[in-house]
Amino acid sequence: MFVDRKDAGMKLAAALEQYKDKGVLVLAIPRGGVEVGYEVARHLNADFSIIMARKLPFPLDPEAGFGAVAEDGSVFMFDEAHDWFSQATIERTIAQQRQEITRRIAALRGGKPLPEIAGRTVILVDDGIAMGATMRVAVQLCRARGAEKVVVAAPVAGTEVAKDFESLADELVVLDRPPRFRAIAHAYRNWYDVPDWEVVAIMERWQKHSAER
Repeated sequence: MFVDRKDAGMKLAAALEQYKDKGVLVLAIPRGGVEVGYEVARHLNADFSIIMARKLPFPLDPEAGFGAVAEDGSVFMFDEAHDWFSQATIERTIAQQRQEITRRIAALRGGKPLPEIAGRTVILVDDGIAMGATMRVAVQLCRARGAEKVVVAAPVAGTEVAKDFESLADELVVLDRPPRFRAIAHAYRNWYDVPDWEVVAIMERWQKHSAER
Protein backbone atom coordinates (compact mmCIF):
# COMPACT_ATOMS: atom_id res chain seq x y z
CA MET A 1 0.00 0.00 0.00
CA PHE A 2 1.21 3.49 -0.87
CA VAL A 3 0.89 6.27 1.68
CA ASP A 4 -0.39 8.78 -0.88
CA ARG A 5 0.18 9.85 -4.48
CA LYS A 6 3.42 11.64 -3.62
CA ASP A 7 4.80 8.46 -2.05
CA ALA A 8 3.67 6.45 -5.08
CA GLY A 9 5.25 8.96 -7.46
CA MET A 10 8.59 8.86 -5.68
CA LYS A 11 8.65 5.07 -5.76
CA LEU A 12 7.60 4.99 -9.41
CA ALA A 13 10.32 7.52 -10.25
CA ALA A 14 12.93 5.24 -8.71
CA ALA A 15 11.75 2.40 -10.96
CA LEU A 16 12.20 4.68 -13.99
CA GLU A 17 15.74 5.73 -13.08
CA GLN A 18 17.12 4.65 -16.48
CA TYR A 19 15.33 7.64 -18.03
CA LYS A 20 16.92 10.26 -15.79
CA ASP A 21 18.50 13.15 -17.70
CA LYS A 22 17.51 11.55 -21.04
CA GLY A 23 15.21 14.34 -22.21
CA VAL A 24 12.02 12.31 -21.89
CA LEU A 25 8.52 13.75 -21.76
CA VAL A 26 6.29 12.76 -18.84
CA LEU A 27 2.56 13.14 -19.50
CA ALA A 28 0.17 12.65 -16.58
CA ILE A 29 -3.51 11.77 -16.86
CA PRO A 30 -5.54 14.10 -14.61
CA ARG A 31 -6.56 14.41 -12.11
CA GLY A 32 -5.17 11.60 -9.96
CA GLY A 33 -2.10 11.03 -12.08
CA VAL A 34 -0.77 14.59 -11.87
CA GLU A 35 0.96 14.44 -8.50
CA VAL A 36 2.41 11.03 -9.36
CA GLY A 37 3.63 12.38 -12.69
CA TYR A 38 5.07 15.50 -11.05
CA GLU A 39 7.28 13.39 -8.78
CA VAL A 40 8.37 11.23 -11.71
CA ALA A 41 9.22 14.20 -13.92
CA ARG A 42 11.03 16.04 -11.12
CA HIS A 43 13.21 13.04 -10.31
CA LEU A 44 13.98 12.27 -13.94
CA ASN A 45 14.72 15.90 -14.81
CA ALA A 46 12.17 15.46 -17.60
CA ASP A 47 9.69 17.69 -19.39
CA PHE A 48 6.21 17.50 -17.90
CA SER A 49 2.64 18.21 -18.93
CA ILE A 50 -0.91 16.90 -18.71
CA ILE A 51 -2.58 14.73 -21.35
CA MET A 52 -6.37 14.81 -21.43
CA ALA A 53 -8.14 11.46 -21.58
CA ARG A 54 -11.62 10.87 -20.23
CA LYS A 55 -13.51 7.74 -19.34
CA LEU A 56 -16.85 7.18 -21.10
CA PRO A 57 -19.05 6.58 -18.04
CA PHE A 58 -22.11 4.39 -17.80
CA PRO A 59 -25.13 6.73 -17.78
CA LEU A 60 -26.44 5.33 -14.48
CA ASP A 61 -23.10 4.32 -12.94
CA PRO A 62 -20.45 7.00 -13.59
CA GLU A 63 -17.78 5.06 -11.69
CA ALA A 64 -17.87 2.38 -14.39
CA GLY A 65 -16.85 3.02 -17.98
CA PHE A 66 -17.33 1.48 -21.41
CA GLY A 67 -14.38 3.22 -23.05
CA ALA A 68 -12.50 6.50 -23.21
CA VAL A 69 -11.76 9.48 -25.45
CA ALA A 70 -8.55 11.54 -25.71
CA GLU A 71 -8.05 15.21 -26.53
CA ASP A 72 -7.11 14.49 -30.15
CA GLY A 73 -10.40 12.66 -30.69
CA SER A 74 -8.99 9.14 -30.29
CA VAL A 75 -11.67 6.80 -28.97
CA PHE A 76 -11.43 3.35 -27.40
CA MET A 77 -14.46 1.26 -26.52
CA PHE A 78 -14.74 -2.17 -25.01
CA ASP A 79 -16.19 -4.75 -27.37
CA GLU A 80 -19.42 -5.05 -25.38
CA ALA A 81 -20.23 -1.32 -25.49
CA HIS A 82 -22.60 -1.61 -28.46
CA ASP A 83 -24.43 -4.44 -26.70
CA TRP A 84 -24.93 -2.32 -23.59
CA PHE A 85 -25.93 1.02 -25.12
CA SER A 86 -27.55 2.51 -28.21
CA GLN A 87 -25.42 4.38 -30.72
CA ALA A 88 -27.18 7.59 -29.68
CA THR A 89 -26.19 7.06 -26.04
CA ILE A 90 -22.60 6.33 -27.02
CA GLU A 91 -22.34 9.41 -29.23
CA ARG A 92 -23.93 11.62 -26.58
CA THR A 93 -21.50 10.35 -23.93
CA ILE A 94 -18.50 10.93 -26.21
CA ALA A 95 -19.69 14.48 -26.93
CA GLN A 96 -20.12 15.20 -23.22
CA GLN A 97 -16.60 13.98 -22.42
CA ARG A 98 -15.11 15.98 -25.29
CA GLN A 99 -16.69 19.07 -23.74
CA GLU A 100 -15.11 18.19 -20.40
CA ILE A 101 -11.74 17.71 -22.11
CA THR A 102 -12.04 21.19 -23.62
CA ARG A 103 -12.84 22.59 -20.18
CA ARG A 104 -9.88 20.81 -18.61
CA ILE A 105 -7.43 21.98 -21.25
CA ALA A 106 -8.43 25.53 -20.37
CA ALA A 107 -8.62 25.06 -16.61
CA LEU A 108 -5.74 22.66 -15.94
CA ARG A 109 -3.31 23.35 -18.79
CA GLY A 110 -4.03 27.02 -19.25
CA GLY A 111 -5.23 26.43 -22.80
CA LYS A 112 -1.74 25.42 -23.90
CA PRO A 113 -1.23 22.66 -26.49
CA LEU A 114 0.52 19.42 -25.70
CA PRO A 115 4.31 19.57 -25.96
CA GLU A 116 5.87 18.13 -29.12
CA ILE A 117 5.64 14.34 -29.00
CA ALA A 118 7.08 13.28 -32.38
CA GLY A 119 10.37 11.45 -32.10
CA ARG A 120 10.40 11.49 -28.30
CA THR A 121 10.25 8.96 -25.50
CA VAL A 122 6.98 9.60 -23.69
CA ILE A 123 6.22 8.25 -20.22
CA LEU A 124 2.47 8.12 -19.59
CA VAL A 125 1.64 8.24 -15.89
CA ASP A 126 -1.51 7.65 -13.87
CA ASP A 127 -2.09 6.84 -10.21
CA GLY A 128 -3.27 3.36 -11.18
CA ILE A 129 -4.72 1.37 -14.05
CA ALA A 130 -8.07 -0.29 -13.38
CA MET A 131 -9.95 -1.01 -16.62
CA GLY A 132 -7.28 0.82 -18.60
CA ALA A 133 -9.48 2.70 -21.07
CA THR A 134 -8.05 6.18 -20.46
CA MET A 135 -4.50 4.89 -20.66
CA ARG A 136 -5.31 3.10 -23.91
CA VAL A 137 -6.45 6.29 -25.65
CA ALA A 138 -3.44 8.13 -24.25
CA VAL A 139 -1.22 5.52 -25.91
CA GLN A 140 -3.21 5.92 -29.15
CA LEU A 141 -2.68 9.67 -29.08
CA CYS A 142 1.08 9.31 -28.57
CA ARG A 143 1.31 6.81 -31.41
CA ALA A 144 -0.67 9.13 -33.68
CA ARG A 145 1.65 12.03 -32.79
CA GLY A 146 4.72 10.00 -33.74
CA ALA A 147 6.26 9.16 -30.37
CA GLU A 148 9.46 7.15 -30.76
CA LYS A 149 8.81 5.16 -27.57
CA VAL A 150 5.77 4.96 -25.31
CA VAL A 151 6.29 3.90 -21.71
CA VAL A 152 3.21 3.25 -19.56
CA ALA A 153 3.93 3.76 -15.86
CA ALA A 154 1.66 3.41 -12.82
CA PRO A 155 2.07 2.46 -9.17
CA VAL A 156 -0.59 -0.25 -9.41
CA ALA A 157 -2.53 -2.20 -12.05
CA GLY A 158 -4.59 -5.34 -12.24
CA THR A 159 -2.78 -8.44 -13.45
CA GLU A 160 -4.84 -8.94 -16.61
CA VAL A 161 -4.85 -5.27 -17.60
CA ALA A 162 -1.09 -5.12 -17.10
CA LYS A 163 -0.69 -8.02 -19.54
CA ASP A 164 -2.59 -6.02 -22.17
CA PHE A 165 -0.28 -3.05 -21.79
CA GLU A 166 2.80 -5.21 -22.12
CA SER A 167 1.88 -5.45 -25.80
CA LEU A 168 0.20 -2.05 -26.24
CA ALA A 169 3.14 -0.04 -24.89
CA ASP A 170 6.83 -0.29 -25.72
CA GLU A 171 7.51 -0.70 -22.01
CA LEU A 172 5.34 -1.15 -18.92
CA VAL A 173 6.46 -0.15 -15.44
CA VAL A 174 4.02 -1.14 -12.69
CA LEU A 175 5.10 -1.49 -9.08
CA ASP A 176 2.25 -3.64 -7.79
CA ARG A 177 -0.02 -6.08 -9.61
CA PRO A 178 -2.49 -7.46 -7.06
CA PRO A 179 -4.34 -10.54 -8.38
CA ARG A 180 -7.72 -9.40 -7.03
CA PHE A 181 -7.46 -5.75 -8.00
CA ARG A 182 -10.80 -3.96 -7.81
CA ALA A 183 -10.17 -0.27 -7.17
CA ILE A 184 -7.15 2.03 -7.31
CA ALA A 185 -8.21 3.54 -3.97
CA HIS A 186 -7.45 0.24 -2.24
CA ALA A 187 -3.75 0.67 -3.02
CA TYR A 188 -3.52 3.97 -1.10
CA ARG A 189 -3.73 4.74 2.61
CA ASN A 190 -4.66 8.36 1.90
CA TRP A 191 -7.02 8.44 -1.06
CA TYR A 192 -9.34 11.20 -2.23
CA ASP A 193 -10.71 12.66 -5.45
CA VAL A 194 -8.29 15.36 -6.59
CA PRO A 195 -9.95 18.75 -7.25
CA ASP A 196 -9.06 21.09 -10.12
CA TRP A 197 -7.39 23.62 -7.82
CA GLU A 198 -4.91 21.01 -6.59
CA VAL A 199 -3.90 20.12 -10.14
CA VAL A 200 -3.42 23.82 -10.93
CA ALA A 201 -1.29 24.21 -7.80
CA ILE A 202 0.91 21.24 -8.79
CA MET A 203 1.42 22.66 -12.26
CA GLU A 204 2.30 26.06 -10.82
CA ARG A 205 4.82 24.31 -8.60
CA TRP A 206 6.21 22.62 -11.68
CA GLN A 207 6.59 25.93 -13.49
CA LYS A 208 8.55 27.29 -10.54
CA HIS A 209 10.70 24.16 -10.46
CA SER A 210 11.36 24.40 -14.20
CA ALA A 211 12.40 28.04 -13.91
CA GLU A 212 14.93 27.12 -11.24
CA ARG A 213 16.50 24.25 -13.20
